[in-house]
Amino acid sequence: MTTEQTTAEGFSYTLERTLEAPVAAVWNAWTKAEDYVQWSYAAPGSVEMDARPGGAWKATMVTPDGGQFPLTGSFVEVEENRRLVMGMDVPGEDEPALMTIELTDQDARLTRIVVSQTCDTADKRDLAEQGTTMLLDSLTAFLKTAN
Repeated sequence: MTTEQTTAEGFSYTLERTLEAPVAAVWNAWTKAEDYVQWSYAAPGSVEMDARPGGAWKATMVTPDGGQFPLTGSFVEVEENRRLVMGMDVPGEDEPALMTIELTDQDARLTRIVVSQTCDTADKRDLAEQGTTMLLDSLTAFLKTAN
């Protein structure tokens, strides 16, 4: 299920899915470098994750045409197996772009994931939503093979 909304503060999107994996496996996919690199379109060896409040993360993403671009950021909130707020450094912006990931254990084999983000413009929101949809598609495929 995908929902989108515009708020007074900016332009937001929310994506929601039920994943066929235990909540701990979904958590590890987002917070462990060795898991993240397998599904996130990151270049091998480029991912670093320090999943604690204030901890840094970085990854070099690879586009479908083979281009590469580095991303950096920090973990703002970390509630293991429940909630993750990641900040992404954006060139020319004073504040990081925040992405919130919320996990709910549906049962031992299913996890509900809700990803949300607020952007400055509709164009940035649309690009971020498209990228997050690609990530969730890849995460879904990864979890099916990993579990």
